[in-house]
Amino acid sequence: MDKFMSWMTDHFSPRVNKIAKNTWFAAIQDSILTAMPMVFIGSFATLLSIIGEFWDSFPDLTMISTFSFGLLSIFLAYLIPEAVMKRKGHINISKQAGLAGIAFFLMLVFPQITADNAIQFDLNTLGAGGMIAALVSGLFVGFVMNLFSKWKFIGEDSAIPDFVAVWFNTLIPIIFILLVGWLFTFELNISLYKVVNSIFEPLVHLGGGFWGFVIISFLGFSFLYTFGISTWVIYPVQSAIVLPAIAANQANFEAGKEVTNIFTAETMQLFLIGGGGGTLPLCIMLAFMARSQRLKLIGKASLIPSIFNINEPIVFGAPVAYNPILMVPMWIYGLVAPILTWFVMKVGIVPIPHEPFQLWYLPGPILNWITTSSIIGMLYFFALFIIAWLIYYPFFKVYDKQTVESELTEGE
Repeated sequence: MDKFMSWMTDHFSPRVNKIAKNTWFAAIQDSILTAMPMVFIGSFATLLSIIGEFWDSFPDLTMISTFSFGLLSIFLAYLIPEAVMKRKGHINISKQAGLAGIAFFLMLVFPQITADNAIQFDLNTLGAGGMIAALVSGLFVGFVMNLFSKWKFIGEDSAIPDFVAVWFNTLIPIIFILLVGWLFTFELNISLYKVVNSIFEPLVHLGGGFWGFVIISFLGFSFLYTFGISTWVIYPVQSAIVLPAIAANQANFEAGKEVTNIFTAETMQLFLIGGGGGTLPLCIMLAFMARSQRLKLIGKASLIPSIFNINEPIVFGAPVAYNPILMVPMWIYGLVAPILTWFVMKVGIVPIPHEPFQLWYLPGPILNWITTSSIIGMLYFFALFIIAWLIYYPFFKVYDKQTVESELTEGE
């Protein structure tokens, strides 16, 4: 165990953090996190729609979700090239890159031109359904803009105002980007949107299956977390799977079709139980059962945040991170919870989420009820709580005893 811990600390963690800081990877991460408020707004619309189930005259707020979460790909088409430019040090042309990103993406999704010259878009391609295409197009635009930034018509030492210099220095790359979109869409009649999706479909299908669900859940919520690596590191990969999946579930549910995509962010929220790794039972044990005064204090201080699924005080205060004793139960729960969740949804015991809802900081029973739209979903929270309690308890007893002995030694 000591050799493994040493390898993780000295080799694995630095390499993962290096990947997370890579310009292109970080640009995607920055963009998704920037767009998250629009996803949250869609979640608020879902929350308020519950009122409509009990009050018939309550207004239909689905359009709020449509024009927030439902336009996610357009937001990313702007944000990714902008973020690439900023991270490459070309802040002065970042907004122009974002605008080019929107223009290229709207060509990419293959709009239809009607007889009266009106442009029609498939709304699904502008939301989470077009997310992979938005990621690819955004990175392409960022690559072209960064490449052409090395050649400038007007240098920095010119007497021409800076904003005029930006106009001329971005003309060629933007024209090139739009020519690529024009050539494929309007001349060759090729839908780059369908081409990109077909290329990545096998990977998304594999990632969205059982093993993808279990592995990504385990890595993000448990394994990497115990080494102090933020779960946001894998969010770009995860979001490319879960956001289109919940959008497809929503569309199928509204069309009266079967909801089949289990791997969604909403599903993963079901087994948070106090935060990643299901640490609420551990927090309660520390607060009310620990003999160690230090652990008892940490448990009580972390109790309220844990109820709202914020467990950094426990993970880094107890600590769980880099703690050979408490890391193990977090890993066990990190495997058991997604495996069990997949099973209960596959056989139909717990309903598969069909509406976007990412207000993950709501207390567990309420969050589970809203996410699954069922009492069974709420009861499933308590089942997972008991499982997490049984997993953590023996390790808690060992760690508490060890900490008490350490405190006595220090006192002497």
